[in-house]
Amino acid sequence: MRFKPNQISTSFNTTYHMPVYARAIFGSFPTVQQVRVDHGEKFTTDIEEHPDLTVKRVKVVPFDEFELVSNSGGSRVEYENQKQPAEIMRQMQILREDEELCDVEFIVEGSVIRAHRYILAAASPYFKAMFSNRMVEMKKVTIELQDIPKESMETLINYIYTDKIAITITNVHQLIFTATIFQMDVIIAACQEYLTTKITSNNCLALHNFAETYNCTTLISSTDDFAADQFECIRRHTGFKSMSFLHLKRLLNRSDLNIREEEGVFESITYWIEADPADRLQYLPELFETMRLHLVAWDYLCDVIKPHRFIKENRECRDIISSALFDAMQSQTSRKRTPQKDNNFETTQEYSASTMSDSILSLTTTFPVLNSLSPAPTKIRKSVAGIIFCAGGRGTAGGPFSSVEAYDWRKNQWFPVPDMMSKRRHVGVVSAQGNLYAIGGHDGESHLATAEAFRPSTNQWKRIASMKTARRGIAVASIGSAIFAVGGLDDRTCYRTVERYDIDSDEWSEVADMESQRGGVGVAVLNKHLFAIGGNDGTSSLDTCEKYDPLVDKWKSIAKMQCRRAGSGVCVLDGYLYAIGGFDDNAPLATCERYDADINKWQALANMSSPRGGVGVAALGGKVYAIGGHDGSRYLNTVECYDPTSNCWRAVADIQECRAGAGVAWANVRVHQLGRLPSHCDSGCAPSGGAYCV
Repeated sequence: MRFKPNQISTSFNTTYHMPVYARAIFGSFPTVQQVRVDHGEKFTTDIEEHPDLTVKRVKVVPFDEFELVSNSGGSRVEYENQKQPAEIMRQMQILREDEELCDVEFIVEGSVIRAHRYILAAASPYFKAMFSNRMVEMKKVTIELQDIPKESMETLINYIYTDKIAITITNVHQLIFTATIFQMDVIIAACQEYLTTKITSNNCLALHNFAETYNCTTLISSTDDFAADQFECIRRHTGFKSMSFLHLKRLLNRSDLNIREEEGVFESITYWIEADPADRLQYLPELFETMRLHLVAWDYLCDVIKPHRFIKENRECRDIISSALFDAMQSQTSRKRTPQKDNNFETTQEYSASTMSDSILSLTTTFPVLNSLSPAPTKIRKSVAGIIFCAGGRGTAGGPFSSVEAYDWRKNQWFPVPDMMSKRRHVGVVSAQGNLYAIGGHDGESHLATAEAFRPSTNQWKRIASMKTARRGIAVASIGSAIFAVGGLDDRTCYRTVERYDIDSDEWSEVADMESQRGGVGVAVLNKHLFAIGGNDGTSSLDTCEKYDPLVDKWKSIAKMQCRRAGSGVCVLDGYLYAIGGFDDNAPLATCERYDADINKWQALANMSSPRGGVGVAALGGKVYAIGGHDGSRYLNTVECYDPTSNCWRAVADIQECRAGAGVAWANVRVHQLGRLPSHCDSGCAPSGGAYCV
């Protein structure tokens, strides 16, 4: 703070200002004796003789005794005291505690709380409006606040001065209430963050209602996410009956709703309506539309849903069922393509019916699930969409793995499942009849003919019959109850041979050889034909492809790919066959293409973000996932997925190990079948913890 000599002298002639200037000039000086000023003898005399000050004589040093030379750094230096704001607020808090210079006092529940107007106005739009917009309070010194809790008022005033607040279970609700009135968004956000850590299955719905009352959008989102994740617990809670229609509809519409079976959605709807049928039956059609009927078991639809009194008495719901079944039949008869696993649901159902009416429910079928209609991505229920498994391979250390990871699409998270019985790199992995099969590969010492199967029902691997030929770089795929092991290589040769495994008899047999030798081949099933894509013939990578018809036991060449590929990932999605990455001889590829069987032609797609040789590929939820691989310099743990609608790749959760040459396959398995139970379902208790300080 600077004063001109004449200003200071003039001010000091008025004793009223003396204490203020005393503080300003000397208040923070450690030793007054070191002060040097050039304000003349008169000023020094005034200071010495003033009754409020006791100082020694100040030595006067004229400025002309100093010679200041500007160096290369310039004649001006910017100085910033970053501690000053905090120090000023600390001093203001001391003034408030000592009730000095306070210019407003609040009467709250009979208690007096004093403060400084400008401090409050700077911290809260509410107080700024109160003190500056011609409100009656602008001229009042004493202001009475109605319906404001004293404790939360004191806590927030202290926060304004100290920038610290303790949020606890007992005060958080009042803090949100008061902070909402005072428009203190930072406090509201901190309270929401605190409450998010306290959500349980017992309080989730109540917290959601509280959050909606105060428009706490972050807490609303957190409680909704929790309710979707723990829906099996939430729907059995007594508070479920008190949910609003809009809240329930929003929850049931979520693709990430964690429900073991879609039948549970119907049970939840009827349970909620039965709590107040007179008022809630009007919402039945809208709630019924949230169901994914293609996921409902046929017997359940006919024996439970159709005869239910709510459905029988509601024409709109009956029409929804009829429309879904009619669309399913139309899909079977008129679709240009018949994907083997469109969006990763089996699509081998057959339907027959003569009329499109309620009698459509009398149609006959030999299959249990109504999923012949390929659901739009928004209609996929993530909790029942299946799992991608990534087994074996090798990483940075060079040795093969026995470890296996599984991808939870709903959580975008990989988690470990039981290891295989053998270490396997360049292994063939396929899902068939509810089990996962790992076949062949290399264990670090020798090539393998052995095979094993993982059963989700027991969460265990077990040995099955071995192949006739040991090999790595093998590709496997299933048609019906048969698994085909195609190509591969050992240290001497690349194979053209193909073996067929009968799941029911646990026996291997040989079928027709391919036209070309193919080690590191990719294989997939499309339209009940087996396609062998690329590979290496022992001399170079291949762009040639061929398909196998199991009915005539014969291979036939198809169109060549646009790139040579060995060690690529191959899968089928929505009637197209995808070839992803791989090696062109020793060069890893980021390029991708897909095959249209109707026109026998390959089409280039968007490149991946990274080259991936030895990549694993699978389809899930209408997208293609490229997992791990080698980019030419290092093994990868990154994963990206391709969206056919946008022709774009995007990153998703990494696998836990860097892997190339892993076996990757989609399986129609639920996460809960692998022992991953909801973490809060049993206890329903809030995590321990007291104050939350910000």
